[in-house]
Amino acid sequence: MTTFTDHNDKVATTLKSLSFEPVADAPRHTRRLPKLALATSAGIIAMAAGFFTFHEDLSRLLPLQGPGHGLSDVSATTKSASLTTSRTLADQRPAEPAPRQTGTPAPREITGSGFVVTPRITNVFSKYEGRIIDIAVEPGDQVAKGQILVKLEDASARFALEQAQADKIDANLLLAAAVIDLKQAQTSRARIEILAKRDAASKQRLDETRTAANSAANSVKQAHQKIADAELAIRIAKERLAELVIRAPFAGTVTHLNAHIGDTVLDRADSVRDSQSLLTLADTQHMMIDADVAETNVASLHAGLHGEAVLDGFPGHPFALEVARLSPVISREKGTITLRLAFTDPPKGIRPNMAARIRLLLPPSRPSRPSHQQHDITAQPGDATQ
Repeated sequence: MTTFTDHNDKVATTLKSLSFEPVADAPRHTRRLPKLALATSAGIIAMAAGFFTFHEDLSRLLPLQGPGHGLSDVSATTKSASLTTSRTLADQRPAEPAPRQTGTPAPREITGSGFVVTPRITNVFSKYEGRIIDIAVEPGDQVAKGQILVKLEDASARFALEQAQADKIDANLLLAAAVIDLKQAQTSRARIEILAKRDAASKQRLDETRTAANSAANSVKQAHQKIADAELAIRIAKERLAELVIRAPFAGTVTHLNAHIGDTVLDRADSVRDSQSLLTLADTQHMMIDADVAETNVASLHAGLHGEAVLDGFPGHPFALEVARLSPVISREKGTITLRLAFTDPPKGIRPNMAARIRLLLPPSRPSRPSHQQHDITAQPGDATQ
């Protein structure tokens, strides 16, 4: 208590010495300070005196608390609070960007969609008119090249063959007669030439025999020509009859059948519509995919590029493929380019017109090597001074 009383007396003495009593020698304007300013100054001085009092009393009381409770504990508490604040501020700082990976970048890819197609597909027509008498296949049948598909009948074709054969016989008979006449004419000419040398035959007689021999030789040539014409007619008649038997132009699958026994079909020249065909044959052993991709990928596309396809009919079984060729034109309406893709390992069970989704893998681009100028820009200040 004595300590606090002495301290209060000192504060009172100090405040009294700082009193704003009017002084005789002071200027006139200093005695007219506003009361508000005087009160504010007094309050500040009182706060300062109280702080010094509290600090002095605290310094006296702390040693009495024993070891571990002195000013060192206050300093440790202040230091801990400062550390906690610094950690909080550090947590609130924006995270620095992660360093860029310098490894090989992931490969790019191009996607698209299309359909399974058969490069070899044809509508089979009859070359000549005829009546269907036999159908040897059904839709879905696998056929070999040259296998009989449909048989037709045409009586006029048989008659044409018989007529050509008869004409050949006549031509052979004419040839035989012409040969006989030629030999006789040649013999007469030879005899008259001998008589003419002996002046036993006139010159007119010699000329007549020579003309007869030439005429007989010409008849022989005409007979040979008629035989050739008859043989040509025979080949035409046989070819017509042979074409009445429709055979497979290549190995494939019968995908559509329009023929019916008893129907009369027109020849190819008169069958201008595909619906008038006998059947449709497709090569299902060498199917491919026609797919459209965005034209922005043209610069990255080339034949031999590998990828995979997933068919809607086999969603869980991707198939390997490669680009066979690119379309020479771009679709103006869709802004795409069509790719012809070949199966690396042809899957089993696929059919034409199946929907497919493709994915082509592009080789990863090599990262560009930084120039010396870039090294200088990104160098640390410490590295420059070393």
